[in-house]
This record gives sequence, structure tokens and C-alpha cells, in this order.
Amino acid sequence: MGKRLYVGNISFQASEDDLKELFAKAGEVASTKLITDAATGRARGFGFVEMNTDEEAQKAIEMLNGTNFMERSIVVNEAKPQTQREQGSSRERGGFRERRPGGGGRR
Repeated sequence: MGKRLYVGNISFQASEDDLKELFAKAGEVASTKLITDAATGRARGFGFVEMNTDEEAQKAIEMLNGTNFMERSIVVNEAKPQTQREQGSSRERGGFRERRPGGGGRR
């Protein structure tokens, strides 16, 4: 299995095919995934590209990180494991609500 890369600051007009074409310059692309907002379906400006080998992934980082793609300077680096991202995001939101006696509900 290849190495998954995080790609940030992607133009909202970019498609997964555009990403695949760009990353193909560094090697064989196994998959691409643009992240969209679940509520609106609009692009969120980042995604993931999986390269077939670690060497191709490293080459893609070196070739493409900081380059201009569709008038945006993209960020390309190694994707962090999903479990770390999920844990971090729940902490950032707070994850708890204050409960007050006598508030809301049926009586």
C-alpha cells in the first residue's frame, strides 16, 4: 500500500481529476479525495492523495509543496493517521456542555 498525502489550500474549482493529473507528475496516483462540507456539499479546500509508493509520495511532497496550482499555493505533506485528527478535533470543540438544574425539558 502507498503513502497518503494531505493537500491543503486547494482551489474550490479543482476536481479530483485535476489533483490526479497534477500528482501524476511525481508518480502513479492510487487515489484522490477532495473533502466537502457534509451540509452544503461544497469543497472545503483540502483533500488527500494516495501515491503507490513511499518514494513517489516523497517526490510529490518535494515537487509540489508550496507550488502554484489553480492560482493557489498548495500545501503537500504526509497525512497524519485519522485517529489523531479525530481526537484533536473533539478537544478543539470542547466536547462537553454545562448542565444546569431546572433548565428545559418537560416538567
